[in-house]
Amino acid sequence: MDNQTFNALREIVGENNVLTGLTRIQDYLKDETAEPVRPRPASDVVVVKPADAKEISEILGLANNKRVCIFVRGGGTGLVGGAVPTSDGIVLSLERLGGIEIDKENLMADVGAGLTLEKLIFEVENAGLQFPLHPGDESAQVGGLVATNAGGANAIRYGVMRNYVRGMELVLPSGEILRLGGKLHKNNVGYDLMDLIIGSEGTLGVITRVILRLYPKSGVTAILIVPYDSRHDAVNTVPKILQDGRVPFAIEYVEKDLVDKTARAIGEDWPTGEGNCYLLIKMAEANRDQLLMESQRTAEICQRSGCLEILFAEPMDDQRKISRIRSEIYSVLKRETADILDATVPPASIGKLMDAVDEIGKKYAVHLPAYGHVGDGNLHIHIMKENGKDDNYIIELRDEVYRATNALKGVITGEHGIGRTRVASISSFVSHEEMNLMRKIKALFDPKNILNPGVKIPDLQTCK
Repeated sequence: MDNQTFNALREIVGENNVLTGLTRIQDYLKDETAEPVRPRPASDVVVVKPADAKEISEILGLANNKRVCIFVRGGGTGLVGGAVPTSDGIVLSLERLGGIEIDKENLMADVGAGLTLEKLIFEVENAGLQFPLHPGDESAQVGGLVATNAGGANAIRYGVMRNYVRGMELVLPSGEILRLGGKLHKNNVGYDLMDLIIGSEGTLGVITRVILRLYPKSGVTAILIVPYDSRHDAVNTVPKILQDGRVPFAIEYVEKDLVDKTARAIGEDWPTGEGNCYLLIKMAEANRDQLLMESQRTAEICQRSGCLEILFAEPMDDQRKISRIRSEIYSVLKRETADILDATVPPASIGKLMDAVDEIGKKYAVHLPAYGHVGDGNLHIHIMKENGKDDNYIIELRDEVYRATNALKGVITGEHGIGRTRVASISSFVSHEEMNLMRKIKALFDPKNILNPGVKIPDLQTCK
């Protein structure tokens, strides 16, 4: 980067908000992607921390004129290398764009893109409301959640991030500031540009503020731990629950060896020793009578499907322990993980996907731990490190899982996104016509390809 550009950045955001030198920026050069597949960062990178949309507008205008790559960064919690700066340029950290204004009358929150999920949940609950979405790591930032269309366990009842976003402020690569939507539940004016930005992974514009839909607080909650000896019985129970009109807060599938290993690693005990696998069904209702009635009805469906003795966890300490063990599975497996996939199929086909994953594991003589959001067909499959096997092993195994997913009319990612680690695979699972349209959209928004080059769309000319 030339001195003129560097000095201009310091003028825009202030000297203290421009970071250089490996010791100061090394945490901005990686995310939570498994190390064997994490992209290698570039060497000539400067981290810039703007305070608002105006400063971001000036930075993007400068970068666009100079043709300097911009790598948009939220909390760095992604799992597909989307925040890793792989070319020389600017890491645009949104951490200073916090702030939240809650509108209780409209059940909305106006939120800065840099606000963490933890802070969002805290402020919303203090206002007597709830933001039900919980993708996992609470250090994730709201802008990143929108840019990746984050999901998580609770999506079965309330949907993914797309279902919460009602408005946004956005800075285009040219530096123009765009405001879309508002505190509205209906908006049918023109093309839905906001829906296009959601899930675009920072390749079309930089999200600076978001208006989010909120919900009244659930009165009471409980978690049913439903053990099974048979995985098929477990996953085949899920469509029966949904067909009966029950829509729990979340339905998760985990296996005994994974939760036992995770519990030991974090100093906890898994509450039951029965079964080989479990459905974790979170119930949330307005009052305890409704909670007990819905829990009983759901339990009866599980019992007719061959479950073992159900554990009803109502005390909040028990619920927190169960949720923590489930959420820490990736953290515990991460050191041994070569890659983590999030294949998604129609919910009724998730058992077939698990069978296919077992067959692939047998073919390669490896164990592929799997768990996930069975209520919406989203399965997290870990490819584990294997001594003596090179990177080709990871690619071959991953592609086999993707082919099995595609055969079941599924997709290669349900919530993690494409990032950089999935770019090489996308062309095989997206039609030529669809890919051409995506490239034209990217070129229209960002003709010089300065925003997150190498993310989401393959084979585009770099900004350099």
